[in-house]
Amino acid sequence: MGVVSAILRGSAAACILLALPGAVMAQTNGCALQNGDGGRRILRCPGGVTVTAEAGASFTLHDRNGDGSPDSVSLRRRAILVDVDSSRHSGGFQVVTPQAIAAVRGTQWAVDVGGGQTSVLVVRGAVGVRRPQGDPVVLRPGEGVDIRSGSAPLEVRRWPGPRAAALLARLGQ
Repeated sequence: MGVVSAILRGSAAACILLALPGAVMAQTNGCALQNGDGGRRILRCPGGVTVTAEAGASFTLHDRNGDGSPDSVSLRRRAILVDVDSSRHSGGFQVVTPQAIAAVRGTQWAVDVGGGQTSVLVVRGAVGVRRPQGDPVVLRPGEGVDIRSGSAPLEVRRWPGPRAAALLARLGQ
């Protein structure tokens, strides 16, 4: 099983960096890491998986089946945008946070962890979201859910434009 850990702060990441003119790139477990605007980092991985992380995001990529492409990410802090190209990525992909698990076959969605809460917003496709123990809800484009610890049912809502735009702007969208 391959694992890539990254705690992204400023221009440093927990991986091997190669300085190239005008950019910093990293080769980590087959994924290329590049700097984005505003301190964001973009991981482009084999199999059509792209993870965009805002500055300060803390996460670990996992390749559970050993095929050279990540199939899950454990997100501990801040926000990431995940884009999975289902025509190139076999199997599913999931984001695991302290409060929730969001899983898909191929889509684009944002996950934000902070203040004891996980928020999930779907940009394209459909995402199943559940607590570590519990029934899933399915989110479609423009829908989101906020998950806190506990057992209350998850409530799917259409996110107001300004809220969705603010999260996506943190991720360069």
